[in-house]
Amino acid sequence: MKSGSLSYILPCNRLPVQLMSQVRVYTSNGQKKDLGSEDTNGSARGEPLHKVGTGQDTTSAGQKQSSPKQPIQLKVKAVLKKREYGPKYTQNNFITGVRAINEFCLKSSDLDQLRKIKRRSPHDDTETFTVYLRSDVEAKSLEVWGSPEALARERKRRKEAEIKYRENLFRNQRLLWEYKEFFGNTKPRSSTAAMFFKGPGKVVMVAICINGLNFFFKLLAWVYTGSASMFSEAIHSLADTCNQALLALGISQSARTPDPSHPYGFTNMRYIASLISGVGIFMMGAGLSWYHGIMGLLHPHPVESLLWAYCILAGSLVSEGATLLVAINEIRRSARAKGLSFYQYVVQSRDPSTNVVLLEDAAAVLSVAVAATCMGLTSLTGNPYYDSVGSLGVGTLLGTVSAFLIYTNTEALLGRSIEPEQLQRLTELLESDPVVRAIHDVKATDMGMSKVRFKAEVDFDGRVVTRSYLEKQDIEQLLQEIQQVKTLEELEAFMLKHGENIIDTLGAEVDRLEKDLKQRNPDVRHVDLEIL
Repeated sequence: MKSGSLSYILPCNRLPVQLMSQVRVYTSNGQKKDLGSEDTNGSARGEPLHKVGTGQDTTSAGQKQSSPKQPIQLKVKAVLKKREYGPKYTQNNFITGVRAINEFCLKSSDLDQLRKIKRRSPHDDTETFTVYLRSDVEAKSLEVWGSPEALARERKRRKEAEIKYRENLFRNQRLLWEYKEFFGNTKPRSSTAAMFFKGPGKVVMVAICINGLNFFFKLLAWVYTGSASMFSEAIHSLADTCNQALLALGISQSARTPDPSHPYGFTNMRYIASLISGVGIFMMGAGLSWYHGIMGLLHPHPVESLLWAYCILAGSLVSEGATLLVAINEIRRSARAKGLSFYQYVVQSRDPSTNVVLLEDAAAVLSVAVAATCMGLTSLTGNPYYDSVGSLGVGTLLGTVSAFLIYTNTEALLGRSIEPEQLQRLTELLESDPVVRAIHDVKATDMGMSKVRFKAEVDFDGRVVTRSYLEKQDIEQLLQEIQQVKTLEELEAFMLKHGENIIDTLGAEVDRLEKDLKQRNPDVRHVDLEIL
């Protein structure tokens, strides 16, 4: 319709609709029919818009053109109703027997009456384990205790008893120690004590005995001669004895079993003890040696006969050398077992306790040589300054050893990565598996004492996982189940059943990959595979 210089197109009373082939449509008159896309599209596209204008319309003015109304066609899509998951649904979660007893204050006999469900076990030593429905456990707890209020009171009572037990734990341990002191300890030798008869524990115990004797004889020589170098040697032996006693404490603490507060165990106690030992060497050994040497330079005094000092130094050289050989042999054996060189094993601080003994005894042998040389120059020239310089040299040697120990043990405690070659082998193992599409954010941390924690984000191939599940199924029976599906409810039940089984298959694949990683590198103790 034109009005002046403007023209308008009136809307048509027909609504063309394009439909997909073989779809179900509903018309405005309530009829239902199936239409093909070719005829429907053709009719829709073949209907032009009717223009109404002056001089072009064959009808008279004011007369309406009559035409039959086209039915409105709508496409209806069948969708599954979205389910709202509330607390009732989560009550059907599974719960282990231990949690049921602890959280709901039940006895093991109470669980015998409940439904038992076998599920795939998360532990390596068992394939399946028994779980219970949470709703059954909650109902049983209400049956036993009568009401939620009574259950809450029992939980509070048990919590208070646990707090009281922890408060009295130290007192109980003290009473047990007094009991053992009075009646004697008749228990067999524990595995912790057995650690000091082999490996690093044996090295540490030998070093404690030898250094303790060296300290005693060097102290007597210093009292007799007044030599600054001999005083430094006595202090050096005392520092070694104290530090190695600290190492023995670290070894015994590292053997403790993991607990809820420390789920990864106490293996780092060896590194902590070695770190404190390095600080102790620096403060006690190096500090006192420097102090005595500087005081000797500032206030020199004549040195008495050094004959006994030479004898004691010779004996100390033999004993320290014997301990050094024990530490060297232990490190060589351990490095050979790990496939590392002697230098790599020491620098990487694979065994902190043996490293401390090795470096302390090496420093002891060198310091004996330095002290003997400086004392010899003093006895030949009569100049006490040489003896003081020897004390400064021993202090500098101890300071170098302590700095190295502090650095290596700090690096180990910070959690460094494993060797790139080892990490590459683990990565190649995952990437070569058919079930893995890609891996990201790979981390392998050395937790100390030949324990590695491996972590990676894994993109699993869902088709391979599903095919792995189908290979274990009876395809003919599965096909019959599919053919019996007629309604949406039956389809939902079918998908939920097999979907849960496929998720279990994915969990089994994760367990298999974890076992393969541990077999490839026996040092890997903890594996965390995150599913993308």
